[in-house]
Amino acid sequence: MSAGVPANPLTRARFRVSGTVQGVGFRPFVYRVATALGLAGHVLNDSSGVLVEVEGPADQVAALQRVLLEDAPPLARVTAVDAERLSPAGLRGFRIVESHDAGTADAPVSVDTTTCPECLAEVDDPSDRRYGYAFTNCTNCGPRYTIVLGVPYDRPATTMAGFTMCSRCQAEYDDPADRRFHAQPNACPACGPQLSWRTTHEDPSDATLEASPLAAAVAAILDGCIVAMKGLGGYHLVADATNTAAVAELRRRKARDDKPFAIMVPSLDAAEALCDLDAPAIEALTSIRRPIVLAQRRAGTGVADAVAPGLPELGLMLPYTPLHHLLMRGTARPLVMTSGNLSDEPIAHDDVDANARLGPLVDGLLQHDRPIHIRSDDSVVRAQPHRVQVLRRSRGYAPEPMRLPFRSSHAVLGVGAELKSTISVARADWVVASHHIGDLEHLATYRSFLQAVEHLPRLYGVEPRLVVHDMHPEYLSTKWAIDWAAQRDVPLLAVQHHHAHVAACMIEHGRTAPVLGIAYDGLGYGADGSMWGGELLIADLATSRRVGHLRPVRMPGGTAAIREPWRMGAVWAAAAKGRDAAERGCDERGVDAVKAAAVLDLAEHRLSPVTTSAGRLFDAVATLLGGRQVVTYEAQAAIELEALARSVPRSRATRYEGCVAFDYCEPEGRWTIDPAPLIAAMLDDVDDGVGRHLISAGFHEAFGAATAEAAAAVAAAEHVATIALTGGVFQNSRLTEIVEDGLATMGFEVLVHAAVPPNDGGISVGQAAIGAFTAALG
Repeated sequence: MSAGVPANPLTRARFRVSGTVQGVGFRPFVYRVATALGLAGHVLNDSSGVLVEVEGPADQVAALQRVLLEDAPPLARVTAVDAERLSPAGLRGFRIVESHDAGTADAPVSVDTTTCPECLAEVDDPSDRRYGYAFTNCTNCGPRYTIVLGVPYDRPATTMAGFTMCSRCQAEYDDPADRRFHAQPNACPACGPQLSWRTTHEDPSDATLEASPLAAAVAAILDGCIVAMKGLGGYHLVADATNTAAVAELRRRKARDDKPFAIMVPSLDAAEALCDLDAPAIEALTSIRRPIVLAQRRAGTGVADAVAPGLPELGLMLPYTPLHHLLMRGTARPLVMTSGNLSDEPIAHDDVDANARLGPLVDGLLQHDRPIHIRSDDSVVRAQPHRVQVLRRSRGYAPEPMRLPFRSSHAVLGVGAELKSTISVARADWVVASHHIGDLEHLATYRSFLQAVEHLPRLYGVEPRLVVHDMHPEYLSTKWAIDWAAQRDVPLLAVQHHHAHVAACMIEHGRTAPVLGIAYDGLGYGADGSMWGGELLIADLATSRRVGHLRPVRMPGGTAAIREPWRMGAVWAAAAKGRDAAERGCDERGVDAVKAAAVLDLAEHRLSPVTTSAGRLFDAVATLLGGRQVVTYEAQAAIELEALARSVPRSRATRYEGCVAFDYCEPEGRWTIDPAPLIAAMLDDVDDGVGRHLISAGFHEAFGAATAEAAAAVAAAEHVATIALTGGVFQNSRLTEIVEDGLATMGFEVLVHAAVPPNDGGISVGQAAIGAFTAALG
């Protein structure tokens, strides 16, 4: 070493930390590490993330850089630490400086997370000043996305701006060594949000606050009443899940005939007493995201049958706020915890709206005065044999960014579909999806959509230079996109529905090269103007080509065939065994003969829309096996068909080898999968008295195996080695397992959804990715 050169020279550096690094305790974390390393400098939040400037011995500066990337706080998601070397300036001491908002917002907002153990311990400690306080939180837990108005993420930019901290909370907030340092929702009973209670049997203007709102709500629930409770992302309707009369009354008031309710239980032990839980289910249930987890129910648990009528699963979740924990401890039993709305409406989150919409449905309201800016339903996941699959991506998951496997020069907005609506924004090398919005056919939901397309791009600093929408001309999201883009002279890109499904699956797995996508869902507008839904597509992130599909059939009555699946049953029975057999079958299932004949006449008329839908096929099979002829919620018949199959081990399923036809149509240049011979064989078994559960299991095996064989043949012909399974029908875990195992056995790489919903909740992700990739290509 040369004389006069120190062994550890003084170095000054600036680190730009990107990712989810605001509102997660990142600045105090940097402060503690930097001071422990003896470094001088400062750290601050800005619109792009966290900016750190340090000066000190070179090895200590390098050590800080490693820690920033590898040992971040629990809620942080660091995507990059970019370093810039500066000339030493003789900095002294290390400090946290005020945030500034220069530049374009580019700092992901943290998701809402469950109460951390330290905060929960305070809530449980009679000697603590936050004992029993329902809004206890710190930098490691609590509300984020649902209260944030903008970035940088500081208290004035949240719905906590109206609560002035007391001196003790302010001291915590100002102390870099405290875990509540710059915890923006920080509060205590002396200065923070408060609970209130009123019954609906009195005029709201005359309502008086109960001495203990929580105790009043607990007493009402134990007395069999229904309570509306304001939570983290909106209101829940709460009832005793073991009280048959209360659950039935909740169904009547909510106008929800059969769709299952979610249940909240106080602990993992309580969850395991109700359902069989494997390791992936337990991991999801106890994670900081706290989703609803669908799991196989145990017999004889005491939970009312009406919680999930006719289904073998329950949707379980654990408490995720102090208020939930306190309510569960007060009631000490499983509670129905369902969205605060009438069926198909968006969840209520505004107090005035909740009083108007929910007041007539409940016996009392447990409310608080912390505003919710963005409504956010509970997320729903399902544990499958090889993964946990997200079915509804909302609280706890949104708006966590996902990496794109390329970099785009354009900011893109994807506006999603009509049902299970979400929106997504993409920029640079990331895409972020909104919370679950719902079905846009309802005015209140459409208003929520309008809020989302204003809020999410602003929150992420996205000024869309391209708007991507579905090809369906009647989707409200399509019409909005066309009007919005025309007003701002922004280009539009129409993407076929199933191409977006495939792209969403590709993005989740970091792929851009062509794959064979198997897109099975309800309905999606096809490039030829017909209603697709059972598609084989060769697709990448720029183009897609239809290379196969299910046999097209008529859909008599259009959307009426969705509400009345017996119509599709009649159509497929006629395709399988002729019209006379179809009419006899309708009569045996109690369908009026005149109506059945009229529907079959309609099915022969060219005005009835043509569909290749796999979802409508599953509906048809369900009704042909004697399942419900009319449904009360989306995919009800298909869900119950899967439940039948899951009661039978795969080895015991009725065998229908070779009953699904698969042919290449030369004029069209496409392959066709025809399940009509399979349906004919199944109807013969129905006539012979074979059990419905065995036939359902056999249908899943035969259709799944045929799908795998058809896909393998197409993939080989197209020289593609990767196959993506997507669309709402692949929420069926039995079908997914059969197709995935079959393709894997034949040597194919199979992509299956996990973090992005396979249903229409993932459409906006695929749209945004296609738009961003198209822009990247120039």
